[in-house]
Formats: sequence, C-alpha cells, structure tokens
Amino acid sequence: MYSEFMKFHGGATFNGCKNKKGKLTCNIFTTFVTNTSNSLTMIKKFINLEWKSFFRSAAFKQNLAIKILMAFGALYFIVAFGALGVGSYFIIEEFIEKGKIVADNPFQVVNGFLIYWVFADIGYRYMLQKMPVANIKPLLYLPFKKGKIVNYALGKTVVSFFNFLPAFFFIPFSVVLIAQGYSVTGVIGWHLAMLFITLAANFLNVFMNNMDKVFYPVLAVIAGLGLSQYYGLFDITAYTGPMFMFFYENAWAFIIPLLLFIVTTYYAYHYFIKQLYLDEGLKAVAKEATTEDLSFLDRFGKLSTYLKNDIKLIKRNKRAKMTFIMGFFFVLYGLFFMNDLYSSINGMKVFAGLFCTGGFLFSFGGLVPSWDSSYYKLMMSQNIPYREFLLSKWWLMVAATVVSTLLCTFYLYFGLDWWFGMLAGAVYNIGFNSSVVLWGGAFVKTPIDLMTTKKAFGDSKAFNAKTLLLLIPKLVLPVVIYYAFALTINESAGFIAIAAMEC
Repeated sequence: MYSEFMKFHGGATFNGCKNKKGKLTCNIFTTFVTNTSNSLTMIKKFINLEWKSFFRSAAFKQNLAIKILMAFGALYFIVAFGALGVGSYFIIEEFIEKGKIVADNPFQVVNGFLIYWVFADIGYRYMLQKMPVANIKPLLYLPFKKGKIVNYALGKTVVSFFNFLPAFFFIPFSVVLIAQGYSVTGVIGWHLAMLFITLAANFLNVFMNNMDKVFYPVLAVIAGLGLSQYYGLFDITAYTGPMFMFFYENAWAFIIPLLLFIVTTYYAYHYFIKQLYLDEGLKAVAKEATTEDLSFLDRFGKLSTYLKNDIKLIKRNKRAKMTFIMGFFFVLYGLFFMNDLYSSINGMKVFAGLFCTGGFLFSFGGLVPSWDSSYYKLMMSQNIPYREFLLSKWWLMVAATVVSTLLCTFYLYFGLDWWFGMLAGAVYNIGFNSSVVLWGGAFVKTPIDLMTTKKAFGDSKAFNAKTLLLLIPKLVLPVVIYYAFALTINESAGFIAIAAMEC
C-alpha cells in the first residue's frame, strides 16, 4: 500500500524530505502510512482466516443454518428496538397525561429506568455474549505479534450485535427528542454518554466472565430493587434518573463514560496479553484441595453413580452451574402475572405454576443426554443399564421440582388460588413433564462441550421441529385441561384435573 502510494505521487510530494525542515514531518507521515498499511494487512489476514474457518468447517451446513436463524432473530430485535425508540416518547407522554405515570416529561421517565438497562445489558452479555478467545490458540504458532492478536480479538467484540442493538433505540429516540424541542447539544452529549456506557459494558464483560461470586449477588440486589419498586416499597429511579439527566444538562459530561470506556479497554487489553501464552494452563497453582462426601447417595444403588456425576457436574462446570441457578430464578416468574392485566386470567396461574416449579426441569432436563456428550461413550461402556441412566436424571429433576415448589410457598401471600396453581403445576411437572422432557432429549442432537467457556444457553439453541411440537403437551395441554374443567365446574376442579394427570 505504501509503495503504491509513493508510485502514485511520483515522489513529487516528498521532495521536502530532502530539506532539514521537512524531514521530521516526512518521517511522521511515512511512519503513519506504514503502520496503517501493516495494521490493515494484519486485519485482512485475520478476516481471511475467519472466513476460511467458517466455510471449511465440518459443520458448515449447521453453522450456516444457525447464522440464518440468528439473522432473523436479529432483524426482529432491530425492528422492535427501532419501533420502541420512535414510539416510547409518545406512549410515555400519553401515560403521563392520563395520570398513570407521575413525571414532568417522558425523557425524565426514560432516564430513571436507564439504570435497569445498564444492568440488564451487563447481565445478558454475561449469559449470552461469547468471549474473544475462540481460534486464538492456533494463531500463537504463527508469526503474529500478541498485541495484534489481542487488538483483533477485542475489536471483534466492539462490532458485536450486543453493541449495535441499543443504537436502534437510542438513535431514533434522540431524533424524537430533538424534534420535540430538546437542546441539540444536550441530546448529542446524552447520546454519546449512552454510546460509551454500552462500549464500557462490552469490555467490563471480559472481567465479569470470571467473577461468578460477584455477578450473582449483584443480580440478586438488582432483582430486589426491581421488585421493591414494582410493589412501591423503594424507588431507585428517583436517585438514578438525575444521574443520567446530568449528561443532557451538561453536554461535556459524556467525557465521564468516555474515560470509563478507555479504562475498561486498557485493562481488558492487558488482561488478555498476560494470559496469551500456550503454557498458561500449565503453571503450577497452589490451591486447597477439597473432597465431596456424597456417600449418602449410595442408598440408591446403581443410580448413585450417575447422581454423583451430575451433582459434581453442576458444582464444577460453569455452564451447568449457571443453568442450575437460572432454573431456580424461574421461581420469581409468577410475580410478572400479579398485575391487573394477568391476575384476572385464571389460566395464567397454571401457566405460572408450570414455569415457577419447572425451571430446572426445562433448562437442565431439556439437554439430557447432551450434558454427558463429552464422555457418553465411556458411560455407555459401563455395566449399568441405560434405564438407570435415565432414572437418575428423572430423580434429579423431581428433587429440583420439589425444592422449587417449597420455594414457591410465598405465593400464599397472594391467595390460595395462586398456591393451588403452583401445586397443580408441580404435580404435572413431576408426573408428566419429567417424562416428556426426557423423551424430547432424544431429538436433541447438539453435543455440549464442557471444556469450553460457554454461556448458560450455549452458542445456539437446541431447537428443531420435534422439540417445538413437544411444547404442546408441556405447556398448552395443562392450560386447556384447566379451562375445560374450570369453565364447566369450577376453578378447583381445574387444578385437580391437572394434578390427576400424573396418575
């Protein structure tokens, strides 16, 4: 590139290099052109390698199908966020006029709830966004500078869909604000602040990825704040709203999130540079050894072998542990149906009961036997009947469903009808859905690689036509049965009919 540039100008532009005054300027210019050319060449090589890796992969057809489905999903979210960005101002304005929301203007309401957007953004990045470590190890054998590799890996995260998605809300929303007479300078400063907060969250995810002990307590605190605001106990938006409004009132304040973005980028870069060695995992680490006494499971005979293995998997593997924890977060799912819109619909109590008590059953049980795909052949070579293998999974799901049902006891506060809905859903999950979930696992052909750091939901969903059809007996059938008896007899008869299906 540099040589072609020189030939194009025929050297006429660089005659000043022969003079002493122009020598420094010439050196700076030529250095800049050379570095830019080298960087572009390196990026071109990396992109070329990624392109070949995708098309030469043994699972090319599967990857292509997943990419197409992801493209449709991305298009849906783009349209939804764009529509929300255009219409949210006018929807909130209408609610303010009707007295449903107490605020001076819609912009104040949006700024108040931005704190939840920040934590939600970090949360779904933590669960879904892939870390920039794939395909890095083969590059360490090649004559590439480690800094170039890290820059490219981190640069890939910048162009992630998770960074572009908020823009489809903030850009049209900013245009609406300007059209409504808000200060152009203030809106631009506020918009830049949101941009740098998004990018800072991107690099913050690099550190949060290995901080499970910090992430889950923070998630619990945010969930508690959301529930306390929902029930009118404490409104955190009254304190966080002025913080985000500050970026509008002081256009220069976007420098604060800009500095945060620079700091997170700096530490993310050095974090990967320090770990970018082939023998990084070979270092001797002094760590206190711990043993797990699971001898109490021996009473189950041959089942204990698989039960112990599953418990150790959940305790030691990140993806299994996250799936386990997220399964119990479904206990709070019923709280979304407590507003006037859903509480009057009796069928929603059954629907909530299925999810609240069956979170672990659906999330963990739906991937049986994929959890054991790494050592499936070894397990099948043991002198243990396959029925025992499935029975151990069944008992594990039943135990988790019972624990979830006990955790749902607080729904008694909202009335016996809600508690009966939870009990009916629990009995249906134990007696019917547990078997259907295991049967559905036979149609899931997606293996789970426990050696890679993947998120709770993996890189792709293990969905196909058969597993989608199985959602009918899992979720739709009990609601239909409930309505059949509730409308002809009474609500209690509907709950009893669902529970009776176990027999």
